[in-house]
Amino acid sequence: MTETNQPTPPRKTDRWLEPGPTNIQVIYILYLVSFVIGISALVGIVLAYMNRGKSEAWIETHYTWAIRTFWIGILYALISMVLMVVGIGFLLLLAVAVWIVVRAVVGLQLVGRGEPIKNPQSWML
Repeated sequence: MTETNQPTPPRKTDRWLEPGPTNIQVIYILYLVSFVIGISALVGIVLAYMNRGKSEAWIETHYTWAIRTFWIGILYALISMVLMVVGIGFLLLLAVAVWIVVRAVVGLQLVGRGEPIKNPQSWML
């Protein structure tokens, strides 16, 4: 019997770690899941930083958008928590949650269509 040392092809499940559309979709989904499992947003931001700068230009806009969504969301959430003392923080925290969901859904829709984020540096939508 002869043995051939052919390398095994990569599994299709390994693609979500590589830079590209599948990876950015996983990051957006991790952000959405973070409302139930908080740590998943941290996994998403790590994946975004790991794969930033290693992909096509239109996907890079999504990585920038995802990274800014995380950090701006943290900033807005901290401001909201401070303002809970005067009562308005509870409403602002709800607005922050909606803002994060909308940005993640917009990102998912655009990456599904193969389109870049038009203004990835935006603080809004």
